[in-house]
Amino acid sequence: MSAPLGQVQKPTETATEMESEVATARRSRLPNWFAILWANRKSRLGLVLLAVFVLVAVFAPLIAPHDPKSTGFEQSLPPSADHLMGTTASGQDIWSQLVHGARTSLIVGVVAGLLVTLIALLVGLVAGYMQGWVDEVLSFLINLALVVPVLPLMITLAAYSPVRGLGLIILVISITGWAWGARVKRAQILTLRARDYITAARFAGESTIRIVFAEIMPNMMSLVVAGFLGAAGGAIGAEAGLEFLGLGDPTTISWGTMLYWANNNGAMLTGQWLWLGAPGLAIALLLTSLTLINFGVDALSNPHLRER
Repeated sequence: MSAPLGQVQKPTETATEMESEVATARRSRLPNWFAILWANRKSRLGLVLLAVFVLVAVFAPLIAPHDPKSTGFEQSLPPSADHLMGTTASGQDIWSQLVHGARTSLIVGVVAGLLVTLIALLVGLVAGYMQGWVDEVLSFLINLALVVPVLPLMITLAAYSPVRGLGLIILVISITGWAWGARVKRAQILTLRARDYITAARFAGESTIRIVFAEIMPNMMSLVVAGFLGAAGGAIGAEAGLEFLGLGDPTTISWGTMLYWANNNGAMLTGQWLWLGAPGLAIALLLTSLTLINFGVDALSNPHLRER
């Protein structure tokens, strides 16, 4: 029903939000997807937190006042102007270790997150689109990987490996963390493969590879990005957990090894609560930033979740 004469009909709330987001993107000359992420208040806070950690990791040699591996300082010093968070029981500067530990966590999160997402995407795409024995075999592998307890498997692989280091931790996380993402992506493809445009592409003679990667995959990019953020957060937490249990390289500077040495040297008993609390808080804030960004990723695929 048309509006009465002399009155202007207001656009719908969703249309107004979308026009506002597009206008914001044009004024700021930013991509539309970034404008949508920035428009979400939770996602904006997550982006700011993540940017802080990235800057700290990139400029760690300039921010850290001392070599994080140097043991030339007095042991167990309290916080002071020279040592903002004090020193460890071995004479290492805690603040310098905290700054350099951001690099390790981000590297593990990005590399392991990409590997987990890639494996889950390939398995999920093939299993969801290729019906028959291919789907049955891959679905069996997915269900088998989901049934196996992940934490004991990670501990076993890391404990009995002849080598130690970040490479091993990334490999262990990639082997044990892909199943859930593959199952979610398979379920999404099962709904997309029945769409009319997929049927039209099949009748037009398009190859299976082109249909999967050119027709289906672009329509589930928000799911892929959300899966990557979840995998990266899980990898960061898993790396810290394995290092805390002493299953990594104890000479690596990371937040997990800081927790490991602080626990072994009784940091809480000696009053060095910053040695134990600072890396734990840093891990929590980094994981929180990834979780907050996920709210904006959800808004990319669902306009009803977008904020004014």
